[in-house]
Amino acid sequence: MADANFTPGFRSLDEEVTDRTLPVEGSFPPWLSGQLIRNGPAKFEGGGQRLTHWFDGLAMPRKYAFDGGEVRYTNRFLRTETYEDAAAGRPIGQFATGERGLAKALGWLRRLGPPEPTDNANVHVARLDGEFVALTEVPKWVRFDDETLTTRGEFTFQDLATHHMITAHLVEDPHRGEHVGHALTFGRSHEYRLFRIPDGTRRREEFAAIPTDSPAYVHSVGVSEDHVVLVETPLRIDVLRALSLFAEGFFDMLDWQPDRDTRFYVVSRDTGEVMIEATAPPFFTFHTVNAFEDGGDIVVDLIAFEDDRIVTALSLDDLAEQGFAGVPPGRLERYRIAPDGTIERRRLYDGGIELPDVPRQVRTRPYRYAYGQSTDREGANGLVKVDTERGTAREFWERDLYVEEPCVVRRPDADAEEIPFGFHGRFFRA
Repeated sequence: MADANFTPGFRSLDEEVTDRTLPVEGSFPPWLSGQLIRNGPAKFEGGGQRLTHWFDGLAMPRKYAFDGGEVRYTNRFLRTETYEDAAAGRPIGQFATGERGLAKALGWLRRLGPPEPTDNANVHVARLDGEFVALTEVPKWVRFDDETLTTRGEFTFQDLATHHMITAHLVEDPHRGEHVGHALTFGRSHEYRLFRIPDGTRRREEFAAIPTDSPAYVHSVGVSEDHVVLVETPLRIDVLRALSLFAEGFFDMLDWQPDRDTRFYVVSRDTGEVMIEATAPPFFTFHTVNAFEDGGDIVVDLIAFEDDRIVTALSLDDLAEQGFAGVPPGRLERYRIAPDGTIERRRLYDGGIELPDVPRQVRTRPYRYAYGQSTDREGANGLVKVDTERGTAREFWERDLYVEEPCVVRRPDADAEEIPFGFHGRFFRA
């Protein structure tokens, strides 16, 4: 087991603590004041069964509050319907865990149809309309108190949009004062929908619809000053598989089709028009890093994988046996899309990297530095800062240390993009 020291991250955590002061080695910058709120899976049993995939774990927001050189920690499970079902021993339908065979058929009969989408919002967090919200990839987001992390109930949108899947990776555009996201609707004609949520509202304003006969699993989009770049990879969603008695969860609906190219849709944020369609050889991606205009070209940086093995490699059985050694590395790549649809691809960093971030002030704009979780060392992962202009990188490693998603926190008096490593997660200033 190459990553034995990381296996506690794949075991259930039951303890909840409130405002616990953590020991500090070294010191924090004196100007650092605010809270880092992270979200993720923390319990891997439910409904009398062991869950099968890391993405299935029950949601637990965690808060690190920074002030006066100290850091205090709070964690709390989201008290959702899924959490209550798990506590009561009832089956819970998740990304890769669910009912099969006769149990599935009887469940559909009891409910007179398929199960409701899960409210296990374990992917990300955002602040919308003054509220803190835990996000997942179906439109059942959950409000929570940022001080105590107490669950406050479902986040309700003030619009009539119908989405069957929705991103948990909203892109905040501080320049336009809005969050940009994407969703997917299934029907006779499946559609990707692009929307904005203006600051101070809970209203999804749809501005584009892209029809598709074979929808792909799209985790995040790239957003530039004037465009959205939706990357449609060959990892497709076979909707009819949901009807099979042997399909256990959303995972069983995914179908890697390597004969397909990866398609880039470049969409105007103002008109909703698809300005460019371009194709590249097949690859898979979870996360875009940033996007921007450069002359007439659109540039989108993302973390690319050769295929869909990253999805299966995050099963709990594989992680328990191999740790992260069995997880294929992603690579930071730049795709420059010309108006005529030609694409120039360039690798920006040769090491393994995931969970990227850029400084808030350069989102949707040309930028120089990208930060991420570096993933290529046995027994450790680390932080990496990539200089996208010079093609160089600075890395930080310490054996047996697991680093989560970095979060870039800009020094208040900084007047340039050059800044030190930040912390991981999503940081909200005091």
